Amino acid sequence: MNTLDQPEVLEIMNQFQRNKLHSTRREFFGRSATGIGAAALASLLAKNGLASQPSLQGRDVKGAAQGGLPGLPHFAPKAKRVIAMIQNGAPSHVDLFDWKPKLAELHGKPIPNSYIEEKVFSTMTGKANGKLMLAPLEKFKQRGESGAWISDMLPYTAAIADELTFVKGMHTDSVNHAPAIAFLLSGGQIPGRPTLGAWLNYGLGSEVDDLPNFVVMTSISKGTTCGQIFYDFYWGSGFLPSEHQGVKFRGSGDPVLYLSNPEGMSRQMRRQWLDDIAQLNQKQLNDFGDPEIATRIAQYEMAFKMQASVPELTDLSDEPQSILDMYGPGVTQPGTFAHNCLLARRLAERGVGFTQLMHAGWDAHNTLTTEHYTQCRDTDQASAALVKDLKQRGMLDDTLVIWGGEFGRTPFIQGNINNRKRWGRDHHPYAYTMWMAGAGLKPGISHGETDDLSMNVVKDGVHIHDLQATILHLLGIDHEKLTYRFQGRQFRLTDVHGELVEGILA
Repeated sequence: MNTLDQPEVLEIMNQFQRNKLHSTRREFFGRSATGIGAAALASLLAKNGLASQPSLQGRDVKGAAQGGLPGLPHFAPKAKRVIAMIQNGAPSHVDLFDWKPKLAELHGKPIPNSYIEEKVFSTMTGKANGKLMLAPLEKFKQRGESGAWISDMLPYTAAIADELTFVKGMHTDSVNHAPAIAFLLSGGQIPGRPTLGAWLNYGLGSEVDDLPNFVVMTSISKGTTCGQIFYDFYWGSGFLPSEHQGVKFRGSGDPVLYLSNPEGMSRQMRRQWLDDIAQLNQKQLNDFGDPEIATRIAQYEMAFKMQASVPELTDLSDEPQSILDMYGPGVTQPGTFAHNCLLARRLAERGVGFTQLMHAGWDAHNTLTTEHYTQCRDTDQASAALVKDLKQRGMLDDTLVIWGGEFGRTPFIQGNINNRKRWGRDHHPYAYTMWMAGAGLKPGISHGETDDLSMNVVKDGVHIHDLQATILHLLGIDHEKLTYRFQGRQFRLTDVHGELVEGILA
């Protein structure tokens, strides 16, 4: 009788086949990664000094970074946290910050061709030849001791001019909104790259364990006709582990979905359920080593802690009336820009590393004389209040505040020069202004210069990658060294570009 025909051997072979059918390629490598292969790899890395330090993620270590990469920050940081006020739709630099007397002189006259040679504008403009110049909407004045030129449209920002660092030589690579915003926030125009907040969360870790370290809030003015959309990839983690993506706080109801327990479920019961689920997830993690399982465990725990921390965060009853008044109307109404600015300060107080405020409504193709007034009304006071509030609490010295959009707007008109109610300006990536304040910056200066029609940068230009490199520098990071290997190459926020803007550093 052949040995292979014996019943015992056949049963063993059948069992082997059944196990083989239930073992996928992913499971095989997952199990291998957590077994002898991982031990051997760890040993080799340790011998070469490449093994990472044990992560602090999940430990209750107040004041110490949890997670993050070994060796970061690369040098002593000036900033501990960032608040970025992203103005979706592109504020008009020529109407707000970049005063050009010649633009007013040429109002209604065709733009000289020498200013627009070989330039590409959006399809709404097409060729710019023959377009008529449009003067600024309101008067400009020099403000404070710094003498910064700021429009009357922004009286509250004008009042803090000496605290601000204006970057007037900004320029970008994209002429359309979504790619340009993605470029500003992730260093790439195509969705799928990690955003700035995700990079910081990945590299520096978090100093808080009961709130997300990367929080996003959005707002849009009531009654606006602007069609800007807040895409999730504006705060995505891209190819980084998903635990590093931004957590979006909603403007109505619970700030975070499912924050409240269902009717009939106590906090103790939820704790018990989470403990049981965590044990099941931990078993899967041990078996397969999938990092997304670890993310799931951490996110469940964070959600449980946020059930206590978020209601306390959003309860403004402890804010003095003077503070509420400083931020302006709407500050107590969830979903407004003013409310989000005050929450940003409260998040900063609690140690949150990156808060991204996004306000839509600035896209003014034929609504410049309506929409821009609306957006200034809804953002000017709160933006200035945030800077003042941080300063009076002694927090501006280690907080970096950023304000600006994805590009600027054309000095020439889009629309009929004789119909002021329908004036507009098209997208303009070649020159525009952003402002910054706080940690590590020279206050009360204007860096960069445009030509006499604010069409082109003529001195100290700052590309988007230069801005990103400088932000990382202020946080103690060498932008060339914070990388992540994906699809066979090392990626970084600044791609293969980026120079430090030393002229604005204190």
